[in-house]
Amino acid sequence: MKKIKIFIVFGTRPEAIKMAPICIEAKNSNRISSIVCVTAQHREMLDQVMELFDIKPDIDLNIMNPDQDLFDISSNILLNLRKELIKHQPDLVLVHGDTTTSMIASMASFYLGIKVGHVEAGLRTYNIKAPFPEEFNRRAVSMIAEYHFAPTKISKNNLLSEKVDNNKIFVTGNSVIDALFIISEKIKNNDLLSNKLNKKLCKILDFDIKSNNYILITGHRRESFGTGFLNICKAIKKLSEKYQNFYFIYPVHLNPNVRDIVHEMLGKEKNIILTDPLKYEPFIFLIQHCYLILTDSGGIQEEAPSIGKPVLVMRNETERPEAIQAGTVKLVGSKYNSIVKNVSLLIDDKKSYKAMANSKNPYGDGKTSSKIIDIVISEMS
Repeated sequence: MKKIKIFIVFGTRPEAIKMAPICIEAKNSNRISSIVCVTAQHREMLDQVMELFDIKPDIDLNIMNPDQDLFDISSNILLNLRKELIKHQPDLVLVHGDTTTSMIASMASFYLGIKVGHVEAGLRTYNIKAPFPEEFNRRAVSMIAEYHFAPTKISKNNLLSEKVDNNKIFVTGNSVIDALFIISEKIKNNDLLSNKLNKKLCKILDFDIKSNNYILITGHRRESFGTGFLNICKAIKKLSEKYQNFYFIYPVHLNPNVRDIVHEMLGKEKNIILTDPLKYEPFIFLIQHCYLILTDSGGIQEEAPSIGKPVLVMRNETERPEAIQAGTVKLVGSKYNSIVKNVSLLIDDKKSYKAMANSKNPYGDGKTSSKIIDIVISEMS
């Protein structure tokens, strides 16, 4: 029986984390012939994840250049992918989420008449500028995709409201939970690895993470640049002064628009620790032991609740309303007073903290990847 040829494309660290379990599942299937193509939209951070999950790309477009913008990324991916798709003639191209890599890979596939499967389909804020350019990217992919792998019923309903064929939408959960469980179990069942991660992080952070309270912070969204990002930094500084028995750990994104402001405003505070971006394994270890998470990121809204950690999102809108409804996540925006007020509530009011920490994660059971591969085989056989 002829194998189904799947071309799996991704380029950023978050994509790699969420697509890694699918790559593994596809590789282990006797019905699938898979080709893994990375654009390297994020080079170093992408490579870290690939190494962790032991995935070796068959094609590396290596498009990352200094000071590249969305025009550079888009044109480089489009032209390079044209060659590879014509050469390999896949039956299906699998893309993920809302990155420029996903949008352009879908466009290239559309131009060549190749079917597209969209992992993490149907997320919406319905504000084309927030998040930017992600909201546009995922809507564009939805117009092209043949198969839509929606993480939740809400995502499915978003697609149905846009007249996507019900028979082409599959609620699968989110593969980020698969990745999280893989790494969490690895850490849990390997005392040597756990001790190594703890020792390494304690050295970087200069305090014992298992016996001290700390808040984990991530923040890098384009739409927050300017006043919003200044408010975020001011709020973090205020919180560090208010709660001196807490540490505030901020792995700072490589984007100069983020790094320059963060280091200038927060670099001198004694209980704020700024680090370079962390590899996925130590980052998960930090999530496991933190008090709460303050973020403007997407995937962490899905990951952290599986470990019982409250998430405060420094955005005005989220494409993950399931988490809001479940009580695992709360939107606090990028306003100074709102951030300070909501973090303070979870520190001072243990009842509010427990309510968030004990809420059930709506994003799946860790079997998303196998569901997606089974659906592809069933639909394309």
